[in-house]
Formats: sequence, C-alpha cells, structure tokens
Amino acid sequence: MSVTLVFPVEADNQLILVIKYQKYLFVSTGELATMQDLGRAIDCPVRIAYYWKPDVLAAMRGDTLPDPTVSVIIVNWNGKHLLTDCLESLRTQTFRDFEIILVDNGSSDGSAEFVRMQYPEVRLIILQENRGFAGGNNAGIKVSLGQYVALLNNDTKADPDWLSSLIKTTASDKHVGMWASKILSYYSPSVIDNTGLLLYWDGLARGRGRLEVDGGQFDQQREVLFPSGCAGLYRKSMLDEIGSFDEDFFAYADDVDLGFRGRLAGWGCAYVPGAVVYHKYSSSSSAYSPMKAFLVERNRIWVLLKYYPIELVLLSPYFTFKRLVLSLYGALTGRGASGKFAAQNSLIKAGLILLKAWCAALKDIPGIMMWRREFRSKKRMGRQSFYRLHRRFSLSTAEIALKE
Repeated sequence: MSVTLVFPVEADNQLILVIKYQKYLFVSTGELATMQDLGRAIDCPVRIAYYWKPDVLAAMRGDTLPDPTVSVIIVNWNGKHLLTDCLESLRTQTFRDFEIILVDNGSSDGSAEFVRMQYPEVRLIILQENRGFAGGNNAGIKVSLGQYVALLNNDTKADPDWLSSLIKTTASDKHVGMWASKILSYYSPSVIDNTGLLLYWDGLARGRGRLEVDGGQFDQQREVLFPSGCAGLYRKSMLDEIGSFDEDFFAYADDVDLGFRGRLAGWGCAYVPGAVVYHKYSSSSSAYSPMKAFLVERNRIWVLLKYYPIELVLLSPYFTFKRLVLSLYGALTGRGASGKFAAQNSLIKAGLILLKAWCAALKDIPGIMMWRREFRSKKRMGRQSFYRLHRRFSLSTAEIALKE
C-alpha cells in the first residue's frame, strides 16, 4: 500500500499537501517536515509525484488529478556525478506538466540514495542489474503515465525551453510519432552533437551534423529520419503499437532499431531546433572502448538484418568493405573514430572485435528471420518508399569512416 504526495506547494503562506490514495484525494495542511514524518503519520510508504500548480489547484478543488502530458525517462548506471546537471535542468523547464522517472541500472556509486534524498520529485526505479540503455528505458516506459515519452541521457543538461519546444510541435501532425532535439556539445556549445540520425547503407548510423560548428544551418524545423535516444520524444500510442526497445541490443543502435520500426509502421519524425540539449558525449561509457566497438558493430548488423530489403542485405558486404578500407586509412592516419580507437587499441584488437561482433550477430539469423515475418503485418512502408527515405538521409562512405 502506498500514497502519492504532490509535493510541495505553497498557497497563502501555508504548506499544502495534496495526497492521492488510490482514486481519492486529500488536502492537508500542517508542519510535517519530511517525507518520513508523513509516512509515519499515515503508516504507509509515500510516493512522490511532481505537478505544477494548476494541476495541484485543480486537485484542491476536488477534481481528479490528471496524468502528466510527458514522462521524462533517465537511465543511470554509476552516473551520480552527472545527475545534478541533468536533474537541475529539468527543475527549470518552462513546461511543467511532466513526471521524471529515473531508472537506476544497479549502480554501486550511491546514485539511487542521492536521487532519493536530493530530488524527491523523481520517481525512482531501482533495477538489481545493469539492463543497459534498452532495458532501463523499457522499465521506465512500462510505468510511465504520460501521453509522450521523452528520453534524456543522464550526461545531459536540457535548455529551459526543451520540453516546451517539443510539445508545441506535437499537435501539428498526428502521423508524427517521434521528435528529434538539437543536441549540442556540453563542453563546446557552438559545436553540434547531432540533430537526428543518418544512415550508411550497411545499417551503421551517425549523428546528423555531428561536430559541425553551429552556424544556424540546422535551425529550421523539418522532417528527419529518426531521433537520437540521447534526447528524443516519442508518442506513447506509437510505442504501444510497435513495441519498446529491443533489449537484446543492450546499448547503441537501439534508438536506430526503434526508429526504423516506427518509420516502417508509417510514423513520421520531426526535428525541433528550439528543443536544445547539451550533451557530455560518452560520459556514461568510454567513447572508444572495445565494448562499445563490439556493440556498435553487432547491433548495426542486427538493424540491417531486421529492416533492410533482402537485396541490400546481400549487397551490404560491399558497403562494409568500402567502409572498413577507409576506416583502416583513418586508423593509420589518426582520422575519425577509427583513428581515435587505434590510438588506444591495436589494429589486431580491432580486427578481433569485428570478428567477434560478426559471429555474435550472425548466429541470431534464424530468430531475426522469424521476427521479420512477424513484423510484416505492421509494415506500412513499401520497398520503393524505403529506398527513397534511405537516400534522403544517407551517409557517404567517407562521412561514416573518416569522421568521429
């Protein structure tokens, strides 16, 4: 048994506690100083829900307390040192009709205790093991109450108008189910992290505009392929239709997988330049770690096998060969992600990681083929539409291989 406390609200210089127990609302005033005091007073655990004053005042008039419009989900694994910037930026949002769900992936650095004590408005979901980006977000989506789900990395800081800008665009087209933010570098705010995602012809993705200087070239609202999971908004009804993240991915390319599923099911995606987020790139994991390299390569093969037309799957070794040749050049000359990876790891190690990723991906072909047949009933996009969409948002071999 538990209650929900809408916390805190001041009216006429009095502290008002609006308590929701099951379907009933109670209004209390007094000097209960802490959550623990309230819990002892009513002899059951207290759960916090954060709503802005209009909702609270409606509750005080006896109306039903509404569900929030947006559920912001943050997945955390040993990122206590990152959470203050992220959560404080949500406290300053100009749009207030949202809940915050933080999913802790079995952290050992005291993250959960820190959030519980410093951010009582946050709904805290504690997992006993690290289920990755995909599993953590699924746990948050499962308990979310909003009409929209906003994913936000724990290593980000959101501009005060981030949610407001996203929500303003949601009513313009009911066929749009995903919205991409303008993500800038936290350490160099004039540099773009990404403004949505682009694709290479073997299933590998890269941020649109990544590492370009922000000169206003991405300041127009427009259609994009799909959002980065770093800071994307998703229509809950779309997720109900197509499903949430594929937890087999664990991390990396899981947002590509979800975006592809939405696109092939007929949903659109819009880029919202006013929805600005600052990102500490790969602060939650090493940018050029062997584990990341393995997951990126394995997962891009899964994306290829799950969504690409069979003829492109058969042609993909050609595109991959071209990419790897240029990546080798990058590794030898210190250019792009390959150059950075080679500076920390040997080329032999890189080759072994690729081989391991290919073996891990290909052993799941029977299951993926079965999944493709099952997903066919949800597809609304034909082969020609797929090619047109991919061409519009494709990357050249040089872009994917020689840039970070």
